[in-house]
Parts: sequence; C-alpha cells; structure tokens
Amino acid sequence: MADIRKAAVTLKGGPVDLAGPALKAGDTAPDFKLQDVSLGDVTLANSAGKTRIIVTIPSLDTSTCHLETKNFNESIKGLPEAVCLVVSMDLPFGQKRWCGAEGVQNVITLSGHRCKQFGEDYGVLISGGPLDRCLARAVFVVNPAGKITYSEYVSEIANHPNYEAILAAAKA
Repeated sequence: MADIRKAAVTLKGGPVDLAGPALKAGDTAPDFKLQDVSLGDVTLANSAGKTRIIVTIPSLDTSTCHLETKNFNESIKGLPEAVCLVVSMDLPFGQKRWCGAEGVQNVITLSGHRCKQFGEDYGVLISGGPLDRCLARAVFVVNPAGKITYSEYVSEIANHPNYEAILAAAKA
C-alpha cells in the first residue's frame, strides 16, 4: 500500500492529524460540491475559465480567519481574472451574517458542513482534537485548466499564509 503524504500542521505547537493527502503544484484540483450563503450548490466547474484561489480556514469567527478573509477580500479586487473561494465548516447562515457585518463582497464564502469529502480530498480536514471536523488553514491556486499551481498548508494554524506568494501565483 502506498504511503499517503500528509501536510504537517500544528495548533499552538501540538500536531494536528489531517485526513486525506497533501496536494501539490501540478496536481489536478479535486472537484467538490459546497454550499454558498444562498444555500445553493457550488462546484469547481462554476468558476471554470478563471484562476481560483481556494482558501480553507477553521472558522470566520476566529481572529486569524477574520483578518485573512478580509485581506483576500481586498486583494482579489486587483485580480479581475480570478475568483477567491473561502471555505470553512461554518454554516452558510453564519457566513452570510459575517460577510454582511464585515462588508465582505469580493470573495465567495462556501460551507463544507454537509460533507467532509472536500476536506479529505484537499487534505485539510482536521481529525480529532479541539478543532475536530474543522478545516486547516491552507491555500490553493488553481489555473483555468484545473491544475494546482500553488499549494500552501500553513504549518501553524494560528498563522497567516504567504499572501505575496499566493497573489504572485494567481497573477502568473
């Protein structure tokens, strides 16, 4: 049986077990079906032809996720050929409330609460511990052809991703 490569991630210094393999540049982005704030289904194909920045976070209600999402909301305005999808296990109702309260309208928040498949396919589903069934902090840049061109599993969940590298990959 082949050894599945998993991302090495910590939470406040302690190891976090992630379900699924770590994706890397060159991999085909797995398709998904997630729920948007209007309770509609969204798949990878919904944004075909655009560069996708897929951001996974534990919850919009944490300070790092809050700031990260606000940062991408501003950054994506300068990338008209790209779309930013922010995925968490937060319920769509909570995501809609948060986006409205924060004036966030340039990113698309998506919920994986109905199915853990997305988290497993992208190697970000936390298995066990205090964040069990939440998503780890990671970012994937997917080109219009569906190939991952950038992959970052943030090694410490409480830290921010490398915004400059992500935006450079999205512009390339």
